[in-house]
Amino acid sequence: MGSNRLQLNTTKTEIMWVASTRRQHLLPHSPLQVAQSQVQPVSNVRNLGIYLDSDTTMNTHIKKTVGTCFGTLRALRSVRQSVPRPIFQTLVSALVLSRLDYGNATLYGLPDSQLNRYQTVLNAAARLILGGRSRDHVTPLLVQLHWLRVRERVAFKIACITWRCLNGCGPEYLACDLHYASDSRQRQGLRSDSSLQLARPRTSNVSHGDRAWPAAAASVWNSLAPDNVRHEASYLAFRRGVKTFLWSHSHNADQQHLTLIYLKFIDHIDNVKLKL
Repeated sequence: MGSNRLQLNTTKTEIMWVASTRRQHLLPHSPLQVAQSQVQPVSNVRNLGIYLDSDTTMNTHIKKTVGTCFGTLRALRSVRQSVPRPIFQTLVSALVLSRLDYGNATLYGLPDSQLNRYQTVLNAAARLILGGRSRDHVTPLLVQLHWLRVRERVAFKIACITWRCLNGCGPEYLACDLHYASDSRQRQGLRSDSSLQLARPRTSNVSHGDRAWPAAAASVWNSLAPDNVRHEASYLAFRRGVKTFLWSHSHNADQQHLTLIYLKFIDHIDNVKLKL
C-alpha cells in the first residue's frame, strides 16, 4: 500500500480468522497490528453480497437471506389478487428466487438442517403463487411449478459453472483446479477415459474439504447421468439436460420416500389389528 501511495482505512478494514467449529476457541481475539493501525477480528464478513462466517457454516448468510425473502413474500402477498398468476410468478422469481439462487454454490455440502431453512422459503413461495394452504403437501406444488429443491438448485449451479470452466467460458482461477480423469496415466484406457469425468482430489475433512471447489465440482459433474449430458456442446442444451436429470432424481426420491411412509403406515395398521 505504501508503494502505491495508499493509506489503510481501519474503519473499512476487517480481518477474520477461519477455523472449524471445534477450534473456534483457539482463534486469537486480540487486534492485528498493521503498520500504525490495529484491526479488530470479526466473526463474519460480507463479500460481494455473501456473508462468510469464521466457522464456514454460512449461518449468517442463510439467516439474512431467509429473513429478507420472507419480508418480500409478505409484501407480495398484498398484491396477489391484483395481478394475473403468470405475472405474479414472474415477480416471485425475480424478487425471491433470484435472491435464493445468488451465491448458492457456497451452500454445497451443508447439512439438511441448514438447507431446510432455504427450503421453507421455496415452499412458502410455491404456496403463495398457487394459493396452497400451509398444511397442504408442498411436493405437488413444486411439481406443478417445475421447481427444483434447494439441494438440486445448488448442484445445478455448480454443474453450470463447471461446464463453463471446462469449455473456456468460466473464470481461469476456477478452471485451473479442474482436471479430467483421463489425463492421469493410471486411468488411461478405463471407462472414464471417454466419459469426460473429472479427477476428484482426496480430502481429509468431510465438512470442509468436500465443500471445496475442486472436490464439489468433480462430485457434481461425475454424478450427472446419462454420460451424453457432459458431452453437450451447447450451454442451453446442457442446462436442459442437467435440470431434467436433477428433476427426475429429486422426484423419484420423493416418490420412494412417500412409498416408504405408506408401507410403514400399513405395517402399523396390521400390528394394531393383531393386538386387537
